[in-house]
Amino acid sequence: MPQLSRRFHGEFPGSVKKERGRESQQCFPASKESQGNWGSQTVRGVREMIKGHGLCVATIAVAGVMAVLFGPSGAIAARTNSTFPIPAVDEPVAATRSQEVAVLSGGCFWGMQAVYQHTRGVVSATSGYSGGEAETAHYELVGRGDTGHAESVKVVFDPSQITYGQVLMIFFSVAHNPTELDKQGPDWGPQYRSAVFFSNEEQKRIAQAYVAQLDAAKVFPQKIVTQIVPLKAFYPAEGYHQDYLKHHLDSPYIQINDLPKIADLKKQFPRLYREY
Repeated sequence: MPQLSRRFHGEFPGSVKKERGRESQQCFPASKESQGNWGSQTVRGVREMIKGHGLCVATIAVAGVMAVLFGPSGAIAARTNSTFPIPAVDEPVAATRSQEVAVLSGGCFWGMQAVYQHTRGVVSATSGYSGGEAETAHYELVGRGDTGHAESVKVVFDPSQITYGQVLMIFFSVAHNPTELDKQGPDWGPQYRSAVFFSNEEQKRIAQAYVAQLDAAKVFPQKIVTQIVPLKAFYPAEGYHQDYLKHHLDSPYIQINDLPKIADLKKQFPRLYREY
């Protein structure tokens, strides 16, 4: 069977989640890699594997374990300065209202969506998948890590209120850690990669220039690994993933990994922050 991705999303195998208005119990069989390996079992939701079965045991306490072992995905990489650089290359603020689209990937889409829902000038933020084909744009398939998809967020914004460069500024500073390769905090796999999916040459130019600017300024102690690639398509995620943070504020995963991002947005960019 395909290798399962390493993740701890709060709706890990063995947990009960609401799916399209109904609850479903899920449990995957153990892979040879995960049997007897504590680190792998921990990252995958602390599955207690029994040979010949896929018995999955997970507790709320695992969220705390994950934060200790790997750090919350909302924790941004340590930076060498306290003030995050404004993009030197950007589009001008539009004179009239209109709509533009940015598609970004930076780990679990729950937190990413919520960050942009709290960003002034954003019309909508939708969780979904990008990088793969339409037939594999489904949560359980994407979770295998071999579809080419990344959990992504489609950000529709008004360029008369916020520029594409400012959308990227929030992406690199608050929404995720751009120095982690094929992972974000406790979520491991290429479906959690850092990526900017550009839809035109101007977006490509701005994104490439900003990454070069941040690297040259040594904003992060490690090199940025964000992919800057053409947008082929964006596929909205299942309904139960939309507005997930808003409806699951008591989730340990949300509290540890995503609520700090919202607080960081408000602290770093108060003029770009808004309440729901």
